[in-house]
Amino acid sequence: MKNLFLFFSAFIPMYVLLLIKLIIELINNNLTLNVLNSIILILLSVLIILGILGVVWNVKFSNHKTEQITIISKQNITDQHFFGYFSIFILFALTFDISKVCMFVISALILVFIGVVYITNSMFYINPFLNLLGFKFYEITYKVNGSEQTLTTKMFHKGELKLNKVYSVKIKNENFSFIVSKP
Repeated sequence: MKNLFLFFSAFIPMYVLLLIKLIIELINNNLTLNVLNSIILILLSVLIILGILGVVWNVKFSNHKTEQITIISKQNITDQHFFGYFSIFILFALTFDISKVCMFVISALILVFIGVVYITNSMFYINPFLNLLGFKFYEITYKVNGSEQTLTTKMFHKGELKLNKVYSVKIKNENFSFIVSKP
């Protein structure tokens, strides 16, 4: 369930763009508030809320183990994933014709297909919403304190990471972890 909510959160910027488009069309009387438009309005609002809950759940209330690590090397790789996803959002928002049921169905199916790939391949690191919240995405090499073994993973962190510093990390998996604080 947490993974599904994380998937929803990755598309929050797109949901917001589509919601704004719907509201503007309704205000300008280009659309009427019929059953389909009401469903889309409610669905987009629910997906935004579920996405926000997914991020809060995974960042603040995660029961994943917290470890103390020392960063040996880091590479900010936010740019490798952000613009590819963001272009999908813009394309969706510009071409989405709210008045057509077929467009709604096709869009929902596209999101289902993307969701299956996203969740089954643990691609949680591709999350533009977190980037917009100020998180940077790093590929790091680190040592768990008390061990000499080095590991490599991908992690989110708000701000700049410093080498050879100790951080507390909530580790979900090798593709989605959060550096939560300095000890």
